[in-house]
Amino acid sequence: MSSAPVVPNAAARSRGGQGTDPLVAEYLARRPKSVALHKEATGYFAAEGATHFTRVRSPFRPYVERAQGSRKWDVDGNEYIDYVMGHGALVLGHGHPAVVEAVQRQAAAGLHFGDNHPLELAWASRIRRLMPAAERVRFFACGQEANLMAFRLARAFTGRRRILRFDKNYHGWADGLAAPGAAGTLAEGVTVIPANDPEAVERLLATGEFALVMIEAGGGYLSGRIPTNPEFYRALPELCRKHGTLFLLDEVVTGFRESASGWQAVLGIRPDLTALGKATSGGLPSGVLIGRADVMALFSPATPPARLVSHGGTWNAVPLTCAAGIAACDLYLDGEPQRVLAERAAQFRHDGNLMLERIGVSGRLYARSVAHIYLGPIEGDPADDTAVPTPDLAKLVNPAAAPAHRRLDLHLLHRGVASMRGEALIFSAAHTEADVAATVAALEDSLLAMRDEGTLPD
Repeated sequence: MSSAPVVPNAAARSRGGQGTDPLVAEYLARRPKSVALHKEATGYFAAEGATHFTRVRSPFRPYVERAQGSRKWDVDGNEYIDYVMGHGALVLGHGHPAVVEAVQRQAAAGLHFGDNHPLELAWASRIRRLMPAAERVRFFACGQEANLMAFRLARAFTGRRRILRFDKNYHGWADGLAAPGAAGTLAEGVTVIPANDPEAVERLLATGEFALVMIEAGGGYLSGRIPTNPEFYRALPELCRKHGTLFLLDEVVTGFRESASGWQAVLGIRPDLTALGKATSGGLPSGVLIGRADVMALFSPATPPARLVSHGGTWNAVPLTCAAGIAACDLYLDGEPQRVLAERAAQFRHDGNLMLERIGVSGRLYARSVAHIYLGPIEGDPADDTAVPTPDLAKLVNPAAAPAHRRLDLHLLHRGVASMRGEALIFSAAHTEADVAATVAALEDSLLAMRDEGTLPD
């Protein structure tokens, strides 16, 4: 089993050419067990053998069998510095001892009681301590469920039907949350507009038709690939209060990542409702809706039947998840994990952007603890690597650049770095300075190889 990711030198870089792609051929040759598993998977899973749209890759993503800290290993023994981090859930990295011990202890005591238990109170108390907006807490199986319940709760509370949300924001795949026009979806009562235009928001809210305004915290497309002006976030709570509309901040990605108290603490705002997920339970499946006591009171059986919101869910506050959540939230309290991952991400952006300039590749690493990769002309402030490299949103999410990102994803995997589709790297508190240096080297070698084979965008 290899002890470190492999970063080939220039002579060993894969190059395109006639017939079989040398990069793909070598990638497959080093992963015979993954090849066999992928062949079997295509007989089960319709999405080219994958179980999540981000894992659909050609020829395939490796099949991973274990992970620890910042690393994971596939079934063939190949090691990767991991920047997928459970789709952002693993703020603490893989297998943090405190979370593992809590899960093991609770598994022996009981996986599921089907009843009230002390752990749900202990977990809720920690969430409230971290996020003071949590006057009341409601548990779900995932963050998408929390977002969907916010729709129903807001409609019951306000007596209105319409929902306002923003283009290029991701809240889930369900009806009303998916991208406008997505196949098979119905989005009656949902209006989608561009962000950063408070006047447009006020015009719509002034109609008195909207029950809820929802927005992805940290910016659109995984916490900041698409920029959202901080002042726009700060304007939304007041606009909603003025027009009797509830305001939901979707912190499924940013909760306990941007700070111990989330994006709302960074901006100094207090949403009516907040959706959490991913990191809240230290990596186990969970969703949480927190918010105002008067709004959440509609769950109470004392509520008149016409306004009562009924909520079931076999996996709501399951003891195993609660135990993991308690352990994780205890570690979030002092802000140390957030400080470390922010430093590692800043180091990667700084060193990586110097590398891009040195090798003459037009691109930019930007944003915050989720570092986004942009390949294209730089039209923003080159000194600010938290800001977007261009104000042109069509360039930030450019379908023409997708093949280059897919190619970069494969090159990075081949060099022992697992990214989010060659588009982003999600940092955790387990990443080290050595991880960052190895990742920048792998990125450099990948981009030089792509230049050699002609797969970098013009």
